Amino acid sequence: MKAEAVLFDRAPEQADSISGATRSEFSELLERARALAPIVRERAEQTERDRRVSADVTTLLKQAGLYRAVQPRRFGGYELELENLRQLAFEVGQGCTSTGWCYGLSAANAWTMGMFPLQAQEDVWGADADCLLAACIAPTGKARCVEGGFRVRGRWGFASNCDNADWLALGTLVDEGEGRPPRPMYLLLPRADCRIIDNWHTVGLAGTGSKDIVIDEEVFVPSHRSAGFAELLGQEAPGALVNSGGLYRIPFLSGFPPLLANPAVAALRGAVDEFIEHVAMRATRGAFAGGGSTIAQFGHVQTAVAEAEAAIDAAQLILQRDLRLASELSAADVKISTEQRIEFRRGHAYAVRLCVQAVNGLYDVVGGTGIHLDNGIQRAWRDINAVAHHISVNWNAVSTMVGQQRLGLPPRGQY
Repeated sequence: MKAEAVLFDRAPEQADSISGATRSEFSELLERARALAPIVRERAEQTERDRRVSADVTTLLKQAGLYRAVQPRRFGGYELELENLRQLAFEVGQGCTSTGWCYGLSAANAWTMGMFPLQAQEDVWGADADCLLAACIAPTGKARCVEGGFRVRGRWGFASNCDNADWLALGTLVDEGEGRPPRPMYLLLPRADCRIIDNWHTVGLAGTGSKDIVIDEEVFVPSHRSAGFAELLGQEAPGALVNSGGLYRIPFLSGFPPLLANPAVAALRGAVDEFIEHVAMRATRGAFAGGGSTIAQFGHVQTAVAEAEAAIDAAQLILQRDLRLASELSAADVKISTEQRIEFRRGHAYAVRLCVQAVNGLYDVVGGTGIHLDNGIQRAWRDINAVAHHISVNWNAVSTMVGQQRLGLPPRGQY
């Protein structure tokens, strides 16, 4: 089914000012996100079958200006806070985790793009402020330095929303020669320079289209289309010199992982709402003890709903608190300490852990209808557990780093 057209006013005109967007602009975007949520929910099954977010849903999100939430204002964006983007993605993702995931990450990639050199930003948005980006964080590609830039080739995985992207930011190990260790960097390329491998067949987040990207023969990337991981992590990104708001000084791993965790919280919110609306009042059948009673009358069901509601509340508060603190410290030009960054990472992963525990409990009480693929609670169960497998928000991966730091050991992990 084709999503009906929903037209919105465009994002702000390009301006010299790069001050933060007004509260009224965010309120308008929030209303637009809520208006699109029913369409996103209606398309959830089809999105999963297609293994990608459709071009027409992507167009609706563009028309709503939602992808420009944290895009620099000088390129027609709203330059909102990351917490505002989290709230927008939460609204979009309640009915379809895959769409919420793709929207939130592609919009967040505009924030990352704002940390690249100005010429790279002009390459992407100079002719079309609606250009979208996909990214592969892990530096699995390889490049060598040449005059004026790099020659890159390789294969990358998990390029979420790549089918709808115009540009790709690819994590790459750059050989700088002279016996120095390879330097992890993002290199920015037009999608036309890359090949998408249609290999996304998964049990969860099936509609994200997080396919592999391949560059078979070396491609030249000019030096201005690069950003070092160390600079993005250490609040020294070149784009912060031109986009002077605190937004573009937030360490990458203090700002991006909350937007990986957020789809799990949104999915849990949608699952609880569907459970209450469509499952709780259904009468039990067969020889089950208490047969004929509604599902809502059982104590263990009531407890599962209560735990899920508490998990949603706690997870949102954690992500909200950490994003706001990272924003406040960066706006004040404070160098965020290792201890604080690791504490942020703890919150990102623990929010997902709460959602996993809660959705597992909810799925345990959904009954036999929960095994059908068209059941939204079942889909959320798969999606939330899939989110938890992402290394950046996986509790087993992140918690050891937190414990090491607190116990006086060298922390081993990403922060």
